[in-house]
Amino acid sequence: MFKNKHRFKEMFVSRLETMHGKSVEEATLTDCYATLGSMVREQLSKDWIRTNDFYRDEPTKQVYYLSMEFLLGKLLKTNLVNLGIRDLCEKGLGDLGIDLEAVELQEPDAGLGNGGLGRLAADFMDSLASLQLPGHGCGIRYKYGLFEQKIVDGYQVEVPDYWLREGNVWEVRKSDKAVEVPFYGEVISVTEGDRIRYEHVNYEPVLAVPYDIPMVGYENRTVNSLRLWSAESAIKDFDFNQLHHKNYHRIIEYKRNTEAISEFLYPDDSTIEGKMLRLKQQYFMVSASLQSILCRFKRKNIPITDLPNEVAIHTNDTHPVLAIPELMRLLMDKEGLGWDEAWDVTTRTISYTNHTIMVEALEKWPIDLMQPLLPRIYMIINEINERFCQQLWDRHPGEWALIERMAIISHGYVNMAHLAVVGSYSVNGVSKLHSNILKNELLSLFYKEEPYKFNNKTNGITHRRWLLTANPLLSKTITEAIGPAWIESPEELERLAKYADDVSLQNEFAQVKQKNKNMLAKKIWNDYGIKVDPASIFDVHIKRMHAYKRQLLNVFHILDLYRVLKDNPNLSIVPRTFLFGGKAAPSYHLAKSVVKLIHTVAQTINSDTTIRDQLKVVFIPNYGVTHSEQIVPAADVSEQISTASKEASGTGNMKFMMNGALTIGTYDGANIEMAEAVGEENMFLFGLRPDEVIHYYEHGGYHAREMYNQDPRLKHILDQLVNGTFVKEDVDFKSIYYSLIDYDEFFVLKDFASYVDAQHEVTRQFHHRSEWVRKCILNVAHSGVFSSDRTIQQYAKDVWRLTPVAKLNHK
Repeated sequence: MFKNKHRFKEMFVSRLETMHGKSVEEATLTDCYATLGSMVREQLSKDWIRTNDFYRDEPTKQVYYLSMEFLLGKLLKTNLVNLGIRDLCEKGLGDLGIDLEAVELQEPDAGLGNGGLGRLAADFMDSLASLQLPGHGCGIRYKYGLFEQKIVDGYQVEVPDYWLREGNVWEVRKSDKAVEVPFYGEVISVTEGDRIRYEHVNYEPVLAVPYDIPMVGYENRTVNSLRLWSAESAIKDFDFNQLHHKNYHRIIEYKRNTEAISEFLYPDDSTIEGKMLRLKQQYFMVSASLQSILCRFKRKNIPITDLPNEVAIHTNDTHPVLAIPELMRLLMDKEGLGWDEAWDVTTRTISYTNHTIMVEALEKWPIDLMQPLLPRIYMIINEINERFCQQLWDRHPGEWALIERMAIISHGYVNMAHLAVVGSYSVNGVSKLHSNILKNELLSLFYKEEPYKFNNKTNGITHRRWLLTANPLLSKTITEAIGPAWIESPEELERLAKYADDVSLQNEFAQVKQKNKNMLAKKIWNDYGIKVDPASIFDVHIKRMHAYKRQLLNVFHILDLYRVLKDNPNLSIVPRTFLFGGKAAPSYHLAKSVVKLIHTVAQTINSDTTIRDQLKVVFIPNYGVTHSEQIVPAADVSEQISTASKEASGTGNMKFMMNGALTIGTYDGANIEMAEAVGEENMFLFGLRPDEVIHYYEHGGYHAREMYNQDPRLKHILDQLVNGTFVKEDVDFKSIYYSLIDYDEFFVLKDFASYVDAQHEVTRQFHHRSEWVRKCILNVAHSGVFSSDRTIQQYAKDVWRLTPVAKLNHK
């Protein structure tokens, strides 16, 4: 590493001059970022190589975490902290007149994910390396990510996110490790003695080129890898002079279709073409990753049947579940195993995490789409289904209805969740509630057949990023109170609890929160021209836009509060600043209407001088990891108000808790476990319980219109959506109005009264500052159990059977 400040400055100036041909005085912040990033990657490369060599040469079992998303955020600051050199770099750059924080902000957020699924995967990569566990990520190197969210007249507009415009200083392209992924074509059988072997022929090849990114452990010299695949044309050299006009256009079309595979995260699947592209993405990532994994494994020169003893392959939700038939294909068609041997190896190698009970996320692929695109894979899935159904028949003869409900292929579709359960040795949910719903509701038939497969692993967040790095002021206060052991052992945070009543610590916590709020208020003014009161309650709702996450419930409370102030001009309340952030899927029109509604309400309230700035509404456009790191430390109230039973876990709730915000939330996901840890009296819980929601669903819902007729507050709010109060044309919000009046699938109206009561309690308790801060301290103290270190240790012990490789510190 950099030996001292003087040497660091010399190296930085020299590298800057070499890379950019500029002096320090001429250099831009972007130049400085590129220079520092290249220096840091060079410094960690020795440990990266050393870690890989150790994994290759020693008898060390490794896990490969397959995920369609890795929401990394910015890596420079995290890497500097984990390498233990940030203070040195900050002082050295300061001597040169360069602000390190400003340099760090030049890094674009990597466009590799969208929400909690991707952020969880990124946090897991941090914990694997920090716990010195041999684990790597496998995903896709999206050229444009999801999209950049622009707001035009209150409407969401999607434009490409050119996050790779200036390249990526952390990635290393490894063309020599490229593999070929086959699409379309035919499957032929070849008889070899008494064995039939299958070959996939006349297929359309796509070249998968890996880009590796180092995943740096916290001060332990362990550097794991995140391998991201880029889709490229497999066409090499050809004679342009011999190309016919028709062939030329065919090649151009092939190249365009190939590159599209790794261009955008989650292409719009409302069309056949979009569905095809999404399925292509999933198989592309899975096939490339498994080919690479097997290639690395075979260098050990041990039998392929030993794969489960050396390798664990984990599928992060249903998107990578094609890993099951793909591993079967490779074991049978490439390695020569018979079906029974290959199935034994596969089902002892692959494990599965389910992240949702939402129907639209439990993927089902039409047979007529999958079969021509992936002929050999479909053939294998069909065989898995036939054998599984035969097993069910043997156990339950004559029970056709049960077999139909459990089949992997039925009614013209391939059910990926069923394939995941049948082909994995471990199936877990991500909170106690979610896992119980899987066992008792969604996958109950499978649980009855193979209960030993099912387990729970409650999600977690990396406290080193979300507290140590994102909130240095609070981290310093915590360390001064209980020492630094919490950084490596987050359970040590619990020691804060005994100081919760200490007036001095309460004052320090309150001062830190206020400083963070001041910084955020300044940023909101600078970036969006909205002046917010730093003394107001910062009430934060940041997550992807979706009906079940119920941004609408929050907006309805705001409108009710606004009505109260308008009806009582002399009323004074604790000022509130409501912050929203999140993207709506491009084809999700209802969610996009909610984005428009938030902006319309914000414009109405923020421009109304009669309420004397007691309410402000702010929408953070293009919300991402960096925004979250700036907002979470400043939050007073954390909105976790999803419909009970719908949020598998949540991780945003944990980030806010760890930074001393109080949760207003439903009995959903990990909110329940948070309440068990800190006590319900230190949160604001409301609304229907999960069993009540499930009961309503089983009996056809409830009569939403009755709530509208019975509660005048709701009637006033809903009428505003269609009577021209906000939009004179009276068209924009009819879809919202009728989605609630006619059905209210996510119980917005049903939970409204309870939610408003909980918000009244928030206001009442915020008046009592000492007690409020005491609750904040207790939330932080009990948040250590929600570190991803705990989650990963549980996976490593119970699912993957991994052991730490502490020898890396000393080798």
